[in-house]
Amino acid sequence: MSEFRLSPEAEAELDEIWLYIARASGSMETANRVIDEITDSLWALARHPYIGRKRDHDLRPGLRTFTSGQYIIVHRIAEHDVVLILHIFHGKRDIGSLLNL
Repeated sequence: MSEFRLSPEAEAELDEIWLYIARASGSMETANRVIDEITDSLWALARHPYIGRKRDHDLRPGLRTFTSGQYIIVHRIAEHDVVLILHIFHGKRDIGSLLNL
């Protein structure tokens, strides 16, 4: 069974992404399209949990990342291959500092 779960932080980050894009572009449709693309990537991860890049050595053991457009999905794989979505950051941001590394 394919499954992913969003952390409260990831849920808030999706809201922030939508709001930022809607304001910056002046278009709710554009914001919706970006969130839909990210959501499609979350379902891809749920179907294929190990397609993300292992980040054991540069971030933290057990962390993985997967790119969705301009965004980086930080996740880990739990029991039964459930994908736990920890964060969703813009790719230009410093992930290490955002994760307090």
